[in-house]
Amino acid sequence: MADFDRTKTHLNVGTIGHVDHGKTTLTAAITSVLSKKLPSDINKPVSYEQIDNAPEEKARGITIATSHQEYETEKRHYAHVDMPGHADYIKNMITGAAQIDGAILVVSAADGPMPQTREHVLLAKQVGVPSILVFLNKMDLADPELVDLVEEDVRDLLKKYEFDRDCPIIKGSATKALEGDAANEEAVMELLKAMDDYIPEPKRDLDKPFMLAVEDVFSIKGRGTVATGRVETGVVKVNEEVEIVGIRPTKKVVVTGVEM
Repeated sequence: MADFDRTKTHLNVGTIGHVDHGKTTLTAAITSVLSKKLPSDINKPVSYEQIDNAPEEKARGITIATSHQEYETEKRHYAHVDMPGHADYIKNMITGAAQIDGAILVVSAADGPMPQTREHVLLAKQVGVPSILVFLNKMDLADPELVDLVEEDVRDLLKKYEFDRDCPIIKGSATKALEGDAANEEAVMELLKAMDDYIPEPKRDLDKPFMLAVEDVFSIKGRGTVATGRVETGVVKVNEEVEIVGIRPTKKVVVTGVEM
């Protein structure tokens, strides 16, 4: 087993797209395929049920909150956010999308772009997601004669919102990949290679003071207060003193742990 190589470039990526087009299934498939093709301490299979782990999500079969997974390719280390596609939870999607360096737009080849597909692409543009590539999912259910039309629709949609019309579009079935189908496992590996090659390496302002935009705050027994969010600039280490700045008076606290 390989250790997590911290010399690899770290990127934040996310799956976006319409509800039920397969974002969570693709996220699970990525972790499953990598655990077989590129086993390491970090590449562990995560099931659909583990990703959709909130009780309401399980009951309704949809993703509501953003879910974070972690994996690595030969070139890069990724933190992967699985976005909710349901319209009622779009605020959660915006919170997740604001953190990512690139997005995987998941579109069902059987249905084509749908309302939340367009909404997510627009929101990705508005929050400044630098690049999008596409996984055309559910190829096993699609009419072969219509797939080219669906691909054209997706490319036109990306162009409309000023993303690259000629971005990589990978075709496959996330469900079949999860079931161990060799051709669809290769489609997932092709997607990961496209992510490595297509999503630009982000510029990190390491020389500036540490700044983290707080996304959420939790109180965890035995750990105290845990803040999550994206590091915008700088570097932070355990036992360093940081300031909490906001609408309330500024407070100084000590960092007791850092996780990624």
